[in-house]
Amino acid sequence: MSDDEYDGFRETRQRRVQVVAWVVIVSLILVGGGATVIALLVG
Repeated sequence: MSDDEYDGFRETRQRRVQVVAWVVIVSLILVGGGATVIALLVG
C-alpha cells in the first residue's frame, strides 16, 4: 500500500477516535450529573 492509502485510513481512524472520546466525555458528564441530582434529592 502507498502512503496515500494509509492517509485515508489515518483520517478515518482519527475521526472515529474523536467521536468515541466525545461520547465518553458527554456520557461521563451526564452520568456524573445524574448521580449528583439523585444524591441531592435523596440526601
